Order: sequence, then structure tokens, then C-alpha cells
Amino acid sequence: MAARSTDETLPVLGAGAQPPSDALSEQILDAAREQFMTFGLRRSTVDDVAKRARVSRVTVYRRIGNKDSLVSACLLREYRRFVVEVDEAVAALPTVEDRLVEGFAAVLRHIREHPLVGGLLRLEPETMLPFLTLESGPAFLAIRGYLAGRLRDARAAQGGPASDPTPVAELMVRITVSFLLNPVSCFELDDDTQVREFARRYLVPLLAAG
Repeated sequence: MAARSTDETLPVLGAGAQPPSDALSEQILDAAREQFMTFGLRRSTVDDVAKRARVSRVTVYRRIGNKDSLVSACLLREYRRFVVEVDEAVAALPTVEDRLVEGFAAVLRHIREHPLVGGLLRLEPETMLPFLTLESGPAFLAIRGYLAGRLRDARAAQGGPASDPTPVAELMVRITVSFLLNPVSCFELDDDTQVREFARRYLVPLLAAG
């Protein structure tokens, strides 16, 4: 199955979870991304983003919201973008098990290397924590929905049972977030080979439970 186009992929994340996508909102989110990448979250304000976007502070509040809303919308937009990369990584693989393994490796690799998400996790993990836990509702539902949809499609392509893969997808998201927030572990996940071995040994069996 070929990788889905951007237009086909992004709706999986759910209409209610999508950040604003009009030109002005994109301009503000572009400015927020640059601001957060350059100065981090702690040292950035709505005024900083407004100045960088060349709009008023009121415009930022009207279009996106307060600083927490800016961060959430910015992160969600990045998550929506990298699902395309994950789709491309797994598109040519023949089985749902292979796609789960390669998809898990691609997600961890992308987030770790991402200049915004990975950078903030390394430099300000305590600041990022709420956006991956308490304030992560839209993003969590978005990524869970994306994974569940892909697992469902892969099973259907193989003629597998039409059971609900949402619980398996949720466990995968929670495991991924846990490793991102606290990389200290007895599991060695320093490179793609180790990540794939972990996924095949511990995540693939979850498919049988779904």
C-alpha cells in the first residue's frame, strides 16, 4: 500500500484536534515555532511571538490563545506533519507487525531528532512535561487515532479480524511518551536496531490482545 498523501493522512488526527490552518494562524505558528526553538518555552512570551509574527498581541490571542495554547497548537502541528514521514517509512512493509515495528522506530527517531520537540525535551523536560501529560489531550487523541487507523488498515489489508485496535494504539502512545520523558531504562534504545528489537519483542505481542 502506498503512503497516503498529506490530505489523506492528516484528517485521521481528528477535526477537533487540528490547529488553525488559515494563513494568518500559520504565520503566527511559524513565528511561535522559531521563537520556541531559539529561546525555549520559559523565556518566550506571547508578546515575543506577536513581534516575530509582526501582528498584535490581541491578534495572537484571538487566533490561537494564550501561551499554553500557542505551545499546544505548535506541537500538534508538528505531530500532524511527522505522520507523513511515518507513513512513508511503513508503506512498503507487508505485515501489520512489520509496520508496527518500523513505525515505532520512526516515531522515536523523529521526535528525538526534531529541532523543536526533541530540542525542548532535552533542554526543558520539566517545561514540556505538561504538554505531554496533563495538557496533551488533543495531541494524545490525535496520535492514538492515527495509530489506531493505521493498525486497522493494515489488518484489513491482511484479511485480519476487524477488532478495535484503539487499546493497542493507546498503549503504544503511552509507552512512547514514557521513554521520551524518562530515557533512563534497563532497555537499550540508543539506535534504530535496538528500538526495532524492543518493538518486536514487547509491542508486537500487544496486537494479539487487540
